[in-house]
Amino acid sequence: MLATFVVAVFVLGFAFGPLLLAPLSEIYGRNPIYHVCNVLFTVFSAGCALSKNMGMLIAFRFLSGLAGVAVVTCGSGSISDMLPPQKRGAAMALWSLGPLLGPVIGPIAGGYLTQAEGWRWVFWVITVASGAVTVVAWFTLKETYHPVLLERKAAQLRKDTGNPSYRSKFQTDETPKQIFKHALVRPLKMLFLSPIINLMCMYIAIAYGIMYILFTTFTFVFEDQYGFDTSSAGLTFIGSGVGSLLGLFAVGSLSDRILKRKIAAGIEIRPEDRLPLVLTIPAGLSLPIGLFIYGWTADKQVHWIAPMIGTCITGFGMICILICIQTYLVDAFTQHAASVNAANAVLRSLLGALLPLCGLDMYDALGLGWGNTFLGFLALILAPAPWLFYFYGERIRTNPKWQRQF
Repeated sequence: MLATFVVAVFVLGFAFGPLLLAPLSEIYGRNPIYHVCNVLFTVFSAGCALSKNMGMLIAFRFLSGLAGVAVVTCGSGSISDMLPPQKRGAAMALWSLGPLLGPVIGPIAGGYLTQAEGWRWVFWVITVASGAVTVVAWFTLKETYHPVLLERKAAQLRKDTGNPSYRSKFQTDETPKQIFKHALVRPLKMLFLSPIINLMCMYIAIAYGIMYILFTTFTFVFEDQYGFDTSSAGLTFIGSGVGSLLGLFAVGSLSDRILKRKIAAGIEIRPEDRLPLVLTIPAGLSLPIGLFIYGWTADKQVHWIAPMIGTCITGFGMICILICIQTYLVDAFTQHAASVNAANAVLRSLLGALLPLCGLDMYDALGLGWGNTFLGFLALILAPAPWLFYFYGERIRTNPKWQRQF
């Protein structure tokens, strides 16, 4: 339970960080956010390793989450800045590899490292790795946010020519404080006032919460049901990892290909093309089916490969859903990609932090079979959401009633 709580605190930082980082990125650009947060994440990870008591560890874990969410908040925005729509699918799939495979690989490596050297070395390895990334990023990352780049160019022209009339098309008469205030509330307005963002973010949040329930209980399930030791239990995450890689390949290979075919045929592309039924129907059904298989085979103590097959199917559905929806939201709300991603991150991280705290209690009360059946039906209820917006999303998105809200 303590390990689950430490994970939940970190994910909780993911929920609050975007509300601050998204508006700052839309004022100062993506790069300053990346650099500052990379440095802070490294410092806070070292703080976790040096913690003297549980209070210090929890505090530094929360702060690590606040800083570490920068890439999650701004990453999809950077992709939309740099690439045209027909090339974003593969890029979004690769970008999603980190936050989705990290929770799979981490427990495997962490289990062996903790057993060999103790838990502090887990955080020292994170500190060294993040420090190396921080140095490389400092010298290689360039600013990509168009409004900031154009404003810098206009400012340079005003300075070089002495002509104050040079203005960026994105420039307003608002002060930075006013811009920050508007940008601060925009993610929450998007989340509560846009039916597309509201429903799609709820679907991702439920899927994310289910994923973290599984990740924080795999060790307990396989130790109790199959007698695995700590190191071997870490290997049970491989099932989800294999499924995620298959889903990554499916989305990466099909998503952009569909758009390129439409462009070649002279057909206008639209954001809703990121929700093709050929992907979203199998993905929407794979998530609950995988949960049913995992839950009942583990409950009846069928050979351990059976529940791992279930987690593989679940991992496939999970990553397909997340990438398709995230890419759709970026294409549909390109100018405010960081804000829509912040709205997404807030809701999914809240559920990702809170639901795992109930995971073991739910399994104790309902059992593995019915507990995972309950989770499967939750996922099944929301499965039609992408199908609905594939057909009707454009009509809702272009309705002036919703456009005025932001």
